[in-house]
Amino acid sequence: MEDPSLASSNSLLRTDVLSRNAYLLIGLATLTLLVSWFNKKPKGPFPPGPKGIPFFGNAFQLPHSYTWFKFTEWGEQYGPILGLNMAGQPMVVLNTGKVCADLMDRRSVIYSDRPRFIMASEILTGGMLVGFANYGPIWRRLRKAAHLGLHLRAAEAYYPIEEREAAILVKDLLRDPVSWDSHIRRSIASTMFNVVYNGKPLATKEDPTVAKINALMHRVVQAALPGRFLVEIIPWMRYLPDWMAGWKRRGKQRFREDSEMFKGFLQNVKNEVATGEYEPSFGSHLVYPGNPHGLSKDEEAWLAGIIFGAGSDSTAGTLGWFMLLMALHPEAQKKAQEEIDRVVGRHRLPNFEDRDSLPYVNAVIQEVLRWHPVSPLGLPHRLMEDDWYEGYFLPKGTIVVSNIYGINRDPEFFPDSDAFKPERYYNEDEDLTKKAEFDDTHGQGHYSYGFGRRVCVGMNLANNALFINIVSILWAVNINCPVGPDGKKIIPDRTKFIDDGLVVRPEQFDCVIEPREHDVNDKLGGL
Repeated sequence: MEDPSLASSNSLLRTDVLSRNAYLLIGLATLTLLVSWFNKKPKGPFPPGPKGIPFFGNAFQLPHSYTWFKFTEWGEQYGPILGLNMAGQPMVVLNTGKVCADLMDRRSVIYSDRPRFIMASEILTGGMLVGFANYGPIWRRLRKAAHLGLHLRAAEAYYPIEEREAAILVKDLLRDPVSWDSHIRRSIASTMFNVVYNGKPLATKEDPTVAKINALMHRVVQAALPGRFLVEIIPWMRYLPDWMAGWKRRGKQRFREDSEMFKGFLQNVKNEVATGEYEPSFGSHLVYPGNPHGLSKDEEAWLAGIIFGAGSDSTAGTLGWFMLLMALHPEAQKKAQEEIDRVVGRHRLPNFEDRDSLPYVNAVIQEVLRWHPVSPLGLPHRLMEDDWYEGYFLPKGTIVVSNIYGINRDPEFFPDSDAFKPERYYNEDEDLTKKAEFDDTHGQGHYSYGFGRRVCVGMNLANNALFINIVSILWAVNINCPVGPDGKKIIPDRTKFIDDGLVVRPEQFDCVIEPREHDVNDKLGGL
């Protein structure tokens, strides 16, 4: 029998059946918008792009999946700024780091808005999902509070949590190497839950807490997909009374339920802070007396919950790419392990104090993030005012997409860009290094964390989690391709992906994980 909660969730995501009159209404509304758009005289030339069809422009030319490949192909053909007409909605795709920096960074005051997500942002999350929030007072409050709790120095308070969870992950990999992907997902979810709420380590990735928040994130992402809800096409439907709009009634009910869940998690933190006996966490930063951020109780609860939900999946996805790349590149794995053995030795697990002494390991992490970002297109921005760039006119309301995958593969700045080469971040090869240090990467060496005022607010926390997990895994185990009955290696297909709407990760693959020493498990202590 179907779980009622799942049935309710599915019904929420399912677009209401449209009546004949509704289809007519859509047609009339669409026609009105198109006529208005095509009758509007542009002030200047729009960036070049593929020729579309009348009325619908390029709307039917985009593939349903792996869109970043098509954008990269078009970028090579039409240039660094690609212009598209999505059924009357102007869109530009930015295909180089220079263009992104010029617009998203240097003109961030007018490039920091989001498109309107009525169902995903306004109804399901009450406008408090910081990633989808429009550029305004609510977003500023949420962003400032998140930054104060996650900036470079603040994130150091979470080192003990991350070191403990990395050690547990290593022990799980040694105990049950076949289930490596599940162990990674559990470990990162547990890390984020402890960082945000100072809870106990989660036993499995199917923990009810994780399942609830993952379900929320899935609902929101699905609701943001084009065409999922009619209200995105006909915005005035937002004001229909609840009794006339089942989708709206169910969405508001979900928002109330999720708000109570998040407030419950944060209340536990408040109780601990009130006693004076608590460990530093993002939640305690939000609720600590005398440290107000101007957030309402709902805003505090949603900010903490979304930091947990969004951070868990993206970091676990990046570790999935790491495992694939290590299996495919044993020479890079061996070189990193040799560096770890020189610096750390074999008597203890690595820790954050070793970080600055492990330049090649850090280069491996940067190259993993560059080689395949888990969010190849990021989230779209919306231009708030008319703008001109390189002789092109960009009208107010233009949707602006950063092709992060293509930018990370730009051969001008990343020679031999399809190859996995940590050396490009390592001073042994000056030709590979000099371009990766391009100033507009904000010191990251890649563009995977986004641009401008919308750059990933949790990137310091993510970098820390990636370092301690990757260095601990490399210290403890070897990751290799399996060998078939014919004695040949079974090479995972690096071109097969899973895109679940939140992150892009490699398709599940088999690898052989073996301890580097027979007694490595004994050195982990009584975890």
